[in-house]
Parts: sequence; C-alpha cells; structure tokens
Amino acid sequence: MSSSEPLYIETHQKGLLQEKIKTARAIFRACSICPRKCGVDRLTGQTGICRTGEKAWVSSYHAHFGEEAPLVGNNGSGTIFFTHCNLMCSFCQNYDISHEGRGREVSDEQLAAMMLQLQKQGCHNINFVTPSHVVPQILSAVAIAVSSGLSVPLVYNTSGYDNVETLKLLEDVIDIYMPDFKFWDPEVAKITCRAPDYPEVARNAFMEMHRQVGNLVTDELGIARRGLLIRHLVLPGGLAGTRDIMRFIAQKISPESFVNIMPQYRPAGKAYEIKELSDYLSIKDYKAALQMAREEGIYQGGLG
Repeated sequence: MSSSEPLYIETHQKGLLQEKIKTARAIFRACSICPRKCGVDRLTGQTGICRTGEKAWVSSYHAHFGEEAPLVGNNGSGTIFFTHCNLMCSFCQNYDISHEGRGREVSDEQLAAMMLQLQKQGCHNINFVTPSHVVPQILSAVAIAVSSGLSVPLVYNTSGYDNVETLKLLEDVIDIYMPDFKFWDPEVAKITCRAPDYPEVARNAFMEMHRQVGNLVTDELGIARRGLLIRHLVLPGGLAGTRDIMRFIAQKISPESFVNIMPQYRPAGKAYEIKELSDYLSIKDYKAALQMAREEGIYQGGLG
C-alpha cells in the first residue's frame, strides 16, 4: 500500500471492513459504543444520551475553510456535522445541533453519497464532526463509498470522549484523529458535561489514537495525510486545566504533537449557569495558555 493511500482502502480490500461493521452493529443491541454505556437497543429504535437510533443524523455537510491549515489547503475540508452528541457540554458552540437536535436522519447510503460529493468538489479529506455516537454508521457508509471510488483521508473530529474498544474498530480506517482535550479536572467535567470520567477517558483515548496513527504527517503541499492533530479550547478562568493537559501530551503522547490551542471560546448554550464561563475568553488567559504549552514542551501547531 502506498504511504499516501488512505488506510481504509486496504482494509476494505482485505474484507476486514465488513468484519468491523458487524462487530460495531452488535454493540448497538445494548449500546456501549461510547463511555456513557446507555445499554439501549439502538437497532430497534431505542435511544440514550445521544438520542440517536439505528440511523445517523446529519446537520450539514460542506467544504469547510475554517479548520486547521493542514486540513483545509486550497479546497477545504469536507466536513459532515453529525447531529446530537455523547458529551453534551453545557457551553457548546453548536448548541442547536448537539442539544436541540437540528438536522435530519440519513441512511448509510445517503451518508456515503455525501462523502463522494465532497470528494468530487475537491475537498482534501472527509471530516466527521462529533462522530463518537455513530461509529457503526460511519463504518457502513465508508464501505459503500469506497466501493464507489472514495479515496481521500478520513478525519475523526471528536471531543475525546471515546471508548478505546470503539477506537480499535476504527484502526486502519481513520487516517487522521482530531480530538479536543477539553478538561483535566473531573469536577469541571462533571459540572459542564455530567461526565466526571472525561479526563481519564480522554487520556486513554488519546494514547490509543496516537498508537494507531502516530504524529501528524503532511504531504509536499502541507496537506495532512495521516496522524494525530490535537485541539484544546482554552476556557476562561483556567477551567480547562491547560498546563496539565499540555504536560500530558508532551510526556505521554509526543512532544512533537501538532496542537492547536484555540481562543474562540464564547458563552453559548447554558454557559451562564457557571460563573467563570459566562464571559468571553480574555486575551490574557489565552496568552497564558500559549506560554504554558511552550513551558511544557509543546511547540508544533497553533501556538501563535
């Protein structure tokens, strides 16, 4: 296999993709596809935290030019925004999609058609946004799309609240993992997402993602082909625990990790319920986060 060829092509050719689909769909019978482990039978239409049954919901899909430069290039990243979420941050910037359910139910065939259309438009990759609760549907749609000529890298754009067991089903399918390490403190994760296990889950997920794809690799034009691209949204008042997260990345993942430290926090959704989150991020807090990253040994990516 060519080093520039997406991983899923060989996986499909070997017949392994169908095995992954079968395993993933079986998990839906008592759903534990994500760390919430709701235990509902999604194949019969039951839903848990993510309010998604057998079929995925999509809010929108289009060429996106606001993503990280290695994904965007000249033609954009082919983003598919999934409706609903398994983490449900109270301050979500896409609250209408994640909490209020803006979008429509789609079949696996329709999802595959979206991928092929984005590729036809010239997008450099297919970027699955908020995919943690719809992994079986993604696998099934990829199998359909690759049979019709899909050949661009796949991006798994996630909150980091992912089961290692589920991530292992994505090995040799996903080319680029793009998780956002949101919080270090379990108490912050509890009050914002009702997920006190988030920090531990995210640490394990990040290590598994890096094991699969390694550090970010780009081609001669600077376009991402494979690897781990890490995001970190800085929160007001230091609530995200930036220093601890950067230290973890440098020591347990790789000091060569590509990390985008993001300054675009704004109070959205129910952010007003938490005093520290009821205002915009200050320039002072953002610059402090950048300095923390450098002090902990992180230099690659969006560090200003």
